[in-house]
Amino acid sequence: MAKSGFSVFLFLSLIGWCINSCSPSTENQSTGSTMRVFGKMSDGREVKAYVLENSNGMQMEVISYGGIITKLLVPDKAGKLEDVVLGYDNLQSYIDNNPYFGAIIGRYGNRIAKGKFSLEGQEYELAINNIGNHLHGGLVGFDKVLWDVEPFVNKQGSGLVLSYLSEDGEEGYPGNLKVDITYTIGEDNTLDIAYAATTDKTTVINLTQHSYFNLSGMKEDILGHELELNSSNYLPVDSTLIPTGEQPVASTPFDFTSRKRIDQDIAVDDQQINYGGGFDHCWVIDEGDSDLKLAATLFHSQSGRKMEVLTTEPGIQFYSGNFLDGSITGKNGIVYDKRFALCLETQHFPDSPNQSNFPSTVLSPGEEYTSKTIYKFSVE
Repeated sequence: MAKSGFSVFLFLSLIGWCINSCSPSTENQSTGSTMRVFGKMSDGREVKAYVLENSNGMQMEVISYGGIITKLLVPDKAGKLEDVVLGYDNLQSYIDNNPYFGAIIGRYGNRIAKGKFSLEGQEYELAINNIGNHLHGGLVGFDKVLWDVEPFVNKQGSGLVLSYLSEDGEEGYPGNLKVDITYTIGEDNTLDIAYAATTDKTTVINLTQHSYFNLSGMKEDILGHELELNSSNYLPVDSTLIPTGEQPVASTPFDFTSRKRIDQDIAVDDQQINYGGGFDHCWVIDEGDSDLKLAATLFHSQSGRKMEVLTTEPGIQFYSGNFLDGSITGKNGIVYDKRFALCLETQHFPDSPNQSNFPSTVLSPGEEYTSKTIYKFSVE
């Protein structure tokens, strides 16, 4: 009887262990992340949301659709956590009407003139989706695909590896392009983004992240934010926003070499300002002592929040939210009026495949595309 009783006890104990340990959970304690279903696509595929958090309370939510950063909570000078990126509360709004809020952009971030480029003697035609040009990867760019996501934890913090295979011919681009993008939330209140890609056919690539930032925590527009860009030169554009060369910023509204309010020169009578409806240009980042260069510093005096942008990329696109017009209601019922947020997109230059004097964006078989950008948050 004693032996039989022990067997029953062991059996019941094993059942209890399996109930507690084998059932699926939305929380991954080992990675410092949680996961939930954010919604479903029209074909029934689930879109998952992953939340990462560090010990300071900084928190980021990312969904597998578009690799979109839907929330980014950072502290102000009083330690209050607030969301500093634009977005939606639900998946359908991202699918129906998303001006790239928080998304991964590819294969080619920014514009390619007339949607055409030549490579190794062959001309490629891409979708025309912006003022007669190709923008942000086309009709179904990386912002509109479902990414595979794998959480992890390491000594730098907790993060996600997002993976996607862009097949040969997708959106007109050559080559099977395997892409891995790593988001890491560090204990030093950094968002580290590492890009990597390989191809089996020569192609072009220019990846970036398209979060719209507002360091006030959505209390006001970004005109009172102060911006500094580590750039002595910028790329003027034509009326369709294609670069026409490189010019010094000195004595122009595009001089952000020392910190100044965004509204200081945004409304001056200047042809370049008129073309962009404000700032929507690429700045050439000055060379530094290392590959990872300080490209930009954004500051909001009332909250004390400061965001520094460091990158290995040669350029940074500053977009001042000119086309936000009050027609979008975002998270928590907030209406996104004109210039309610801004983008600081680290990248290679627009239209590089057609401009041989720009740094190359060509990726060949046997090579690996790598890039890193860090958004570092602090207070002052």
